[in-house]
Amino acid sequence: MDYKRERERMVLTQLEARGITDPIVLAAMRKVPRHVFVGEALQAQAYGDFPLPIGHEQTISQPYMVAEMTQLLELTPEDQVLEIGTGSGYQTAILAELAHKVYTIERIRELLIEAKKKLDRLKYLNVVTRCADGTNGWPEEGPFDGIIVTAGAPHVPEPLKKQLAIGGRLVIPVGDVYSQVLMQITRKKDGFIERTTGGCRFVKLIGNHGWGG
Repeated sequence: MDYKRERERMVLTQLEARGITDPIVLAAMRKVPRHVFVGEALQAQAYGDFPLPIGHEQTISQPYMVAEMTQLLELTPEDQVLEIGTGSGYQTAILAELAHKVYTIERIRELLIEAKKKLDRLKYLNVVTRCADGTNGWPEEGPFDGIIVTAGAPHVPEPLKKQLAIGGRLVIPVGDVYSQVLMQITRKKDGFIERTTGGCRFVKLIGNHGWGG
């Protein structure tokens, strides 16, 4: 397959056509080889308008959702970002194209090992990984200019809000196990500003401050 052409088609028909306008997000989505982050049997479907399974009852998110969440982070090249839920590593790679440093946490060790291999092979040297409960965040490396959670939460985990820098953005799906709304939470000196951007559906955020916590 001509994967470069498939990426271009993905950007034009799935992202730009739906209102993704940030040029650095679009450039990252054009560049990162999404097919590398799925199993060989699914590579022909990698640029389709849907999520795909990656094992362990987890998924690689639909391209539009990756782009939308990344755009909501409003990252700059100087930013330090925390990702909760490394999964396949695709969203991590997109973040690594935009931010100065990416800290990413995955609770399923096998997924993290595979993701790290792919990220290393693609030479994303600004990524640091950890196998842990992501709902606790990574306090010793904070505060973060952006935090992205790639699983649906029953509520916004307080540790993540506390680890946001002033002016930082937290992007997280919040709702029940069947559907969520995407939230952008911005930290100000005197509190937090919350806004929702639409419906979505993610796998459950498992941890002390998620489902099961």
